[in-house]
Amino acid sequence: MEYELAMQDDGFRWVAGIDEAGRGPLAGPVSASAVILPDGFSHEFLNDSKKLTEKRREKLYEELTASDDLVWSLAYADAEEVDTINILNATHKAMARAAESLTLRPDFCLIDGLPVPAFPIASKGIVKGDGKSLSIAAASIIAKVSRDRLMLAYAEKYPEYGFERHKGYGTKLHLEALREHGPCPIHRRSFAPVARVCD
Repeated sequence: MEYELAMQDDGFRWVAGIDEAGRGPLAGPVSASAVILPDGFSHEFLNDSKKLTEKRREKLYEELTASDDLVWSLAYADAEEVDTINILNATHKAMARAAESLTLRPDFCLIDGLPVPAFPIASKGIVKGDGKSLSIAAASIIAKVSRDRLMLAYAEKYPEYGFERHKGYGTKLHLEALREHGPCPIHRRSFAPVARVCD
């Protein structure tokens, strides 16, 4: 909580951590979560979602989202938006939506990665922040698990692509399915492997 406490010492009462999931996949949305942790929060296992097993992420997700003391939100930018404004801008939009949809408006946001230009709330970028800040780590888990669950739902709607296995990332299985079946409505047509199939 070092970063959160430092901002509170500077007079920012409500500090939110923000992270995203799904910038790299060829299909599906990018998700973003914002989290305000309660005072005095600590956790033995909370860490960057990428460093945790799926089972541990799921357990932490249930624990975090069920907590009455923790304030969290989730937002998406879908494939069409990614194609329209590019993945970086779509990610920033999703992050801003997540921050602004918190039921408790944050005074300051700690964002995983580089600073986000024109963010609607005072903010600071922290490179590899999901391994340095508990609120960003919590946001990384909520964003990742929420997106994974959404991709499982898409796997039922578009079973030929194997989304339940790769969650939209460009695996060999996914690329083979893409070549065989062409893109579906949730594919990002601006991404090179999908664009090649569309030509």
